[in-house]
Amino acid sequence: MFMAAYTRLFEPIKIGKVEIKNKIAMAPMGVLGLATQDGCFSKRVVDYYVERAKGGTGLIITSVTKVDNEIERFKAGAVPVATANPLHFIATAGELTERVHAYGTKIFLQLGMGFGRVAAPILLESHPVAPSAIPNFWDPSITCRELTTAEVETLVQRASEAAEIAVEAGFDGVEIHAMHEGYLLDQFTIALFNRRGDKYGGALEDRLTFPIEIVRAIKDRVGKDFPVVLRFSIKNYIKDWRQGGLPGENFQEKGRDVEEALAAAKILEGAGYDGFDADAGSYDAWYWAHPPVYQKHGCYLPLTQRLKEVVKVPVIVAGRLEIPELAEEALVKGQADMIAIGRGLLTDPYWVNKVMTGRSKNIRPCIGCHDGCLGRGFLGRPLSCTVNPACGREEEYAIDRAPEAKQVMVIGGGVAGMEAARVAALRGHRVSLYEKSDRLGGHVVEAAVPDFKADDGRLLEWYKTELGELQVEIHLNQEVTPEFVEEKNPDVVVVATGSTPAIPDIPGINKEKVTTVSDLLLGKKQAGGRVVIIGGGLAGCETALWLAQQGKDVTIIEILDDLMRAGIPVPYMNRMMLLDLLKMNGVKWLTETSVLEVTDDGVTLISKTYQRSTLPADTVVLAVGFAADQRLYNALRDKIPNLYLIGDSRVPRNILAAIWEGYEVGRGI
Repeated sequence: MFMAAYTRLFEPIKIGKVEIKNKIAMAPMGVLGLATQDGCFSKRVVDYYVERAKGGTGLIITSVTKVDNEIERFKAGAVPVATANPLHFIATAGELTERVHAYGTKIFLQLGMGFGRVAAPILLESHPVAPSAIPNFWDPSITCRELTTAEVETLVQRASEAAEIAVEAGFDGVEIHAMHEGYLLDQFTIALFNRRGDKYGGALEDRLTFPIEIVRAIKDRVGKDFPVVLRFSIKNYIKDWRQGGLPGENFQEKGRDVEEALAAAKILEGAGYDGFDADAGSYDAWYWAHPPVYQKHGCYLPLTQRLKEVVKVPVIVAGRLEIPELAEEALVKGQADMIAIGRGLLTDPYWVNKVMTGRSKNIRPCIGCHDGCLGRGFLGRPLSCTVNPACGREEEYAIDRAPEAKQVMVIGGGVAGMEAARVAALRGHRVSLYEKSDRLGGHVVEAAVPDFKADDGRLLEWYKTELGELQVEIHLNQEVTPEFVEEKNPDVVVVATGSTPAIPDIPGINKEKVTTVSDLLLGKKQAGGRVVIIGGGLAGCETALWLAQQGKDVTIIEILDDLMRAGIPVPYMNRMMLLDLLKMNGVKWLTETSVLEVTDDGVTLISKTYQRSTLPADTVVLAVGFAADQRLYNALRDKIPNLYLIGDSRVPRNILAAIWEGYEVGRGI
């Protein structure tokens, strides 16, 4: 059944002379770890994009593909490179375009000029380059080498060559990467980074010479009807070097401001660009370019509305627009011509078809964590997704029907248990899920309490919908004993009993003023006006922000030398935005400090240098981690042959680890 409520989303649109079947694009995202050693698309990449085409996406914009790997040499396989091995690139990309086109989807190849100052030295085989001699973003002790005029002209030539390769491979257009996010091309257009005295530096019109020469060279080489779109940031949000500006914060823009962007857009449209794929941010304000859970859905729309007032070509916009009602509303209000969905298509490749057929409640939501996508890149692992473990390995990690249906008992209704139950049911097994509390979700229930974590709540609702439709038997308020398991005698038992808050051995820890993060968020305890949080990990910091937004006076006590440094790394953009939000909301923190005692008046502290101090507090909140609950597993391990232990009950970690273990075990039953 077609949903009339979303008619604008499903209207066709033209970019140049290329017609696209609907107004939904897959936003360009790096296929980290999935390129071949010679810079071509691997089979995993092909499967990844084909799955989104099958799901109904109108336009796919690929990962960045470098036009040259000599001037700025990346290590082999780090990113695709169109010109490194053109024949092999055309072969692999040609297979991709053939398969995508079979589903009526158009596909643009994103062509990158380079990374410049934001190239991570660990990925390079050459010295970092930039428009001028400026510090490298990741290691400011390294000064980037200024590109020569001839080298920039070579990149323009390589861009036209790469566009011709794209035509031969069957792509429907290209997108130029990027006058956005502070990549190399963008650095040329921003006065803060461009101090050149040649034709590529100076006033705005001169700083736009590089992107103008690129579009003209491409049009001259492959024809004016071949679409060329520009990835374009309307505002950089640079407060200072390596420092971003928050939403609503009053600061002086040191990068490109809105007025300059609008002036630039008119010039670039006149030069021949057929559309703008618009957003905001920079590496210095990475939480704009890659908005985490703390950013509002549709965070770019006020900016793209301004852009649409000055250009006639289509404006594509992303920015957490995976909520169908918001995407449709943006089109109706004229804030965009086309909606780009990025991580929302990682979580659910069939987003488009589900919206079209009235199954929006079945869309698996993005929770804005970045752990499974960009976060994995920092760990040296391939692109995937926290809530969709098959992302980036669609064919080899697909769910097939089991040859024999089994009786599966899942004990524990957190995300690990729910995922194991869901996948086992998809395999055709008869699944019963037991949860000792009165609701499903485990620790994600309390995690979803702050307004900025509402997407966690959407994930729990999705699980309830899926488990209901799969007819998984759900038993709430039932604590499972070893005797109960033996009585039921299932074929397989999956233990996902979760974890309990860790309680440090500190004098006064049992005082009435002391509570855990879990109990506080669930409303079992109320916070007073002055709050001390013991533990500066992600849970402690998010709780601190939540309390500060209620007007509480909050101080975090952390034993390490910085916040959010223990355990699994918090992705860079999430961590930086949360730290900036803590500062903006007046949260204080003491690092390299421990709590010696909880007193009637507050807490007694000791620093790394053994200096004692006191801090008044009405409430002390424990956020020092969790302890695995393995009691049931240990009682069953010698009695049940097909017994699995997953999620926090194995080792407390994050949502990704819980869901991925549930998927793996459920898929293996």
